[in-house]
Amino acid sequence: MPTDHSAAATNANPLHDGAANRPQPKACSLVIFGATGDLTHRKLIPALYNLAADGDLPPGIAIIGFARRPKTDDEFRKEMEEATRKFSRQPVNDELWKAFAQSLFYHRSEFDNDDGYHALAERLDKLDAERATGGRRMFYLAAGPEQFEPIISRLAKSGLNKPGGSSGEGWSRVIVEKPFGTDLESARKLNGVVSSAFHESNTYRIDHFLGKETAQNIMVLRFANAIFEPIWNARYIDHIEITAAETLGVEGRAGYYETSGALRDMVQNHLIQLLTLVCMEPPTDLSADSVRDEKVKVLRSLRPMKTAEEVAKHVVRGQYSAGSINGQPAPAYRQEQNVKPGTMTETFVAMRVLLDNWRWNGVPIYIRVGKRLPKSGAEISVHFKNAPGVLFNRDGVDGGAGTNGAGGANVLVIRIQPDEGVSLRMQSKLPGAALRIEPVKMDFQYGESFGKASPEAYERLLLDAMSGDPTLFARRDEVEEAWQFVDNIEQAWHGSTASGATSEAKADGSAPPLCEYPAGSWGPKEADELLDHDGRQWRRF
Repeated sequence: MPTDHSAAATNANPLHDGAANRPQPKACSLVIFGATGDLTHRKLIPALYNLAADGDLPPGIAIIGFARRPKTDDEFRKEMEEATRKFSRQPVNDELWKAFAQSLFYHRSEFDNDDGYHALAERLDKLDAERATGGRRMFYLAAGPEQFEPIISRLAKSGLNKPGGSSGEGWSRVIVEKPFGTDLESARKLNGVVSSAFHESNTYRIDHFLGKETAQNIMVLRFANAIFEPIWNARYIDHIEITAAETLGVEGRAGYYETSGALRDMVQNHLIQLLTLVCMEPPTDLSADSVRDEKVKVLRSLRPMKTAEEVAKHVVRGQYSAGSINGQPAPAYRQEQNVKPGTMTETFVAMRVLLDNWRWNGVPIYIRVGKRLPKSGAEISVHFKNAPGVLFNRDGVDGGAGTNGAGGANVLVIRIQPDEGVSLRMQSKLPGAALRIEPVKMDFQYGESFGKASPEAYERLLLDAMSGDPTLFARRDEVEEAWQFVDNIEQAWHGSTASGATSEAKADGSAPPLCEYPAGSWGPKEADELLDHDGRQWRRF
């Protein structure tokens, strides 16, 4: 097992920025595998530039793009400048870009070429001396998931998984993009490959949802506010909804989506991670492992769905048919480019999950994700139980706002994207002689309250990885517990959880049905019935 060279990894404070609360990142070499890909152009280089613009990027950093295509350093810099000007959250300053561009380099190699890694090692040694990076090295796997194992094994073979330099201040870390496996078996295999080369504390499995400002604020909202902490339990909360909606379809990603589907693409990682933050117990402290220990306890308390009948009762899967979005025609999923005829891949999932623990006993948590829905956004809504109906919640006095469904009296909404913020709905009397009650909303938005837009998720996550703070990254046991829960559902749908099974129905016809919904709707009617059965309604936003 490789030695842990990152003592800060378990002690950094996850919730606050600034030198007083987290280790300041030191100059390092950041190697991006897949440097000519979409993720690098749209997210990674713009994020690094914005960190430089905000004064957070350590001086002396070396950013090395690793890819197959022939390219010079200057060509790579020009290409990255065009991408950053297009995708940066703030305008590009010409002088700042000139300085930033000097930290960009390009290294051409095939991902499975041993010589390319030995040449990379020599180049990193040279950059260590030129830019005083102290043997600190970070490897970002922005390539396709099929390349993860070849890259990691060759990093180990070439010795790049070990700190460089002789000062003793070096470290070597790896950032792995999702998807981290396609089921429990493949996730365990990949974890084995990674752990053979990198210590767990030097492994950063990225989930960009956790880098969003509102997701980070969930713990503060819960544990730093006396008005919420005492009532965050089954005695006062009726149910919780977690929704991620997109107006877009697969947008040219059908090749990936056909082997994934909405359950693997969104639920297994993003939405289950949000569930753990909403439902976890307070950690003993703010160290990374204390926080992640509590998240794992939530995952272990998820009530499993062990049979196809249980899956059919608690989970709805759907696929969009032809319809319209904002007045524009939208094709059916099966008509999208590179989608297999007759595919059974789901583009929508709604489910009811239960946690078998003391705090959440009997509180249903409804998870919903879908493509081609009327609006785009991601939010968590916490629906509180009604006050006793002795005074106002009877005889229609409340104007019909006293149910626990969409019109419930008190709802706390945590908006993940867009317009990050928090709102609280409460009941208030309308002015006038008549006693009529209507819901009103107290609203907080980050941009308005703090006078600036929130940083992009990748900015925060890259900075945390450089600082040695893994709090917002998934630990090995988190990933495996989430896959174990999801695999039971995939087994009911497809009869197998192996890679590539998503598009095929169970041969015996016993799989829960795939429901259609027109593009531009809020999903199949069966998803509404899932809540109707419980006397509730989905919140619309």
